Amino acid sequence: MRPYSVERGGSRCYDPTEMSECRSLYVHVPFCRSKCAYCDFNSYARQEHLIPAYVDALLREATLWAESRAVGRVETLYFGGGTPSLLPIAETRRLLDGLRQRFDVATGAEVTMEANPESVDAGRLHTLRRMGVNRLSLGVQSFDDAELRFLGRIHDAERAEEAYRAARSAGFASVSIDLIFGLPGQMVAQWRRSLEKAVALGPDHLSLYALTLEEDTPLARRVAAGECAEPDPDVQAEMYTLSSERLAQASCEQYEISNWAKPGHRCRHNLAYWHSEPYLGLGAGAHSYLNGYRLANERAPGRYIELVAAGRGARPWGPTTAPHVESVEQPDAEREMSDAVILGLRLTEGVSMAALGHRFGVDLGERYGREIDELEALGLLESVDGWIRLTEHGRRLGNEAFQRFLP
Repeated sequence: MRPYSVERGGSRCYDPTEMSECRSLYVHVPFCRSKCAYCDFNSYARQEHLIPAYVDALLREATLWAESRAVGRVETLYFGGGTPSLLPIAETRRLLDGLRQRFDVATGAEVTMEANPESVDAGRLHTLRRMGVNRLSLGVQSFDDAELRFLGRIHDAERAEEAYRAARSAGFASVSIDLIFGLPGQMVAQWRRSLEKAVALGPDHLSLYALTLEEDTPLARRVAAGECAEPDPDVQAEMYTLSSERLAQASCEQYEISNWAKPGHRCRHNLAYWHSEPYLGLGAGAHSYLNGYRLANERAPGRYIELVAAGRGARPWGPTTAPHVESVEQPDAEREMSDAVILGLRLTEGVSMAALGHRFGVDLGERYGREIDELEALGLLESVDGWIRLTEHGRRLGNEAFQRFLP
């Protein structure tokens, strides 16, 4: 369904007579107690004094979108950051209640909150669970205290295990653990120990990420100054293979390049991204994908608050675009198709040539025939029953495969 119409000079805005097929809502909470050495996310330390005004701004922005009818029934609601679990309980309740008042949140919606181990305790977790948060994503990163200090994390391994057990005691039936591998100087045996500790806890979902050096982060500057070595891609590949094999033994299915889940515990929200489905993002630096348009909000929390307040009565975008929306882009069909192929190939199941070809009105076999043949010859891609998917080797070298599909 197309929830937009053309107005004045070709500008597009929302047609309030139609409902959107958007079913996924992301809320960005950019506050952290400290900034980790490797992190380039839109997050900020020592700005917690902005939280009440920030929640006000989130709800004002939500009102704009609710009035535009850009969102249908919400099936997934994801609080990311930053550290969303830093919000005081009263502000969390105000935010959740306000979103439910503005949007039609399905009874069985997946409601995920990211949390750092040091920011949650038994009481907070019980309250979050009673408020309807039903999926917890714990940013553990490592079960080795020395590695945690190197990364700039402020919890230790014991606190991470306590947070996990507290989540189970609070009634969370879906708990995910994030880990990072391939740190400078990290040995395969060290990674194996962290992985084994995670497996022993029995999480329903694991996200495992190879450390990358992001520009202008403290860790990247340390590497550039020669204070520590660069991550070794060959060692990272060995760790990745070890992870795949070990998690398969633990009955965790790999469904995406960096994600494994027990049956029934795939992250429904992230699947919307990988299936190139529409989603709405609220908050500083949040991105949205609606009806072929990509929108991005102002990144700085203080400025975002000011701009949302200044945009009372404005539409989220259109002839009177709300000032907090920093950019609106309509990728051409070639770029949209490229993005859909690349995102779909992140999934273990891959991409249905027929379904994606129907969506874009092209024969994908003709459009990408040369690229597919080359990747198959390199052992990075395989074609099975009308689907293309990365091989096990291809998942280790995903970027090499993805760049072949760039427009």
